[in-house]
Amino acid sequence: MAGTKNNMEKLGELSLNDIHEGDALKLLKKLPNDSIDLMITSPPYDKLRTYNGFNLNLKEISKELFRVMKNGGVAVMVIQDQTKNFGKSLTSFRTILDWCDYGGFKLFESLIYRKYGAEGAWWNKRFRVDHEYMPIFLKGERPQYFNKEPLKIPSKHGGKTMTGGGTRLTNGIRIETRAIKINPMKCRGTIWEYMTAGDGTRLKHKHPATFPDKLPYDFIQCFCPPKGIVLDIFMGSGTTALAAIKLGRKFLGFDISKEYVDLAKKRIKEESDFYQRKL
Repeated sequence: MAGTKNNMEKLGELSLNDIHEGDALKLLKKLPNDSIDLMITSPPYDKLRTYNGFNLNLKEISKELFRVMKNGGVAVMVIQDQTKNFGKSLTSFRTILDWCDYGGFKLFESLIYRKYGAEGAWWNKRFRVDHEYMPIFLKGERPQYFNKEPLKIPSKHGGKTMTGGGTRLTNGIRIETRAIKINPMKCRGTIWEYMTAGDGTRLKHKHPATFPDKLPYDFIQCFCPPKGIVLDIFMGSGTTALAAIKLGRKFLGFDISKEYVDLAKKRIKEESDFYQRKL
């Protein structure tokens, strides 16, 4: 991929619109301060799957990531916890605290990725897991870019006129109910639902852990300005890069596994028009 007309631009020591093989922490050190608009990733947490020998230090990564994010930049993580001996590892919660207390971020919001867990014998001893966490970390006072219009979902009673709005104020006064016309579309809120069945290509699922194609697409539309730069520090199968390309943003990816770097580049070649246009 390097050397094409699309990615001659450099960001620090690294070529932009490219996926680089190497340790995420070391590669982050090659980027300049205040250069990334949005970071989206799912880290290889709790050794739940084999990632070809990656030694992970999410706490130290947070400090270096904070440095390279622009003021108002946003970092999104998709994460869950391992269950062992009927107890959760708490990795997700510890990581959130580390990225705020040590890394310097503030927690803008904590979203729930609603999915559908597989049934099986294991679940007769526990609840089926139907979610992952998606903490959104912010550098600075407020997001530099925020557009949730593309994320809105249909209102169940859109177009109807209904009686409501009778809430109680903090001073104890109650507002009288009134006729309210329901908007056809509404804010998605903090629970984002994605179907994983049939999502992505066979090539994508050669990686052991993927998230839905639509997931990074939604975050990019919401938090990355036009022509901004999207980073994924654990690029895996290349889903974040493909979403950035489709939305006209620049991308940068890291992965320690040559196998997965090659996989992501192959997906970009086969599933996008990356080579036919400039970002």
